[in-house]
Amino acid sequence: MKKRVTLTFPRRAIQMPVAYRLAKDFNVAANIIRAQVAPNQIGKLVLELSGDIDELDAAIEWMRTQNIDVSLLSREILIDEDSCVDCGLCTGVCPTQALILEPETFRLKFKRSRCIVCEQCIPTCPVQAISTNF
Repeated sequence: MKKRVTLTFPRRAIQMPVAYRLAKDFNVAANIIRAQVAPNQIGKLVLELSGDIDELDAAIEWMRTQNIDVSLLSREILIDEDSCVDCGLCTGVCPTQALILEPETFRLKFKRSRCIVCEQCIPTCPVQAISTNF
């Protein structure tokens, strides 16, 4: 099972090796999607966690006991097909190839299951056809 979460670290917990502890103690893989971490500042990580549902829940509970704020992400990328001009600019910034141009038709195809909601495609779209559901 996979869950996307945003972690907000207090200043005193910024040095904690969270990804290592998730893997070692809970058998949970952590794919870092976005990170904003600096010494003596509040840190933010967006992660995609993969593992057994019970282990994921235990890992999230452990992080909360470490005073790390954990919020589940339910956002999704939305493509307005009426506005999209199939220019393909978004495909160049998509790190997971969730956005591709079909070779036969040169039409944009969105593979939702690959999307990690990094939002890099949103500012790239010249006609603002890409947004999130928030």
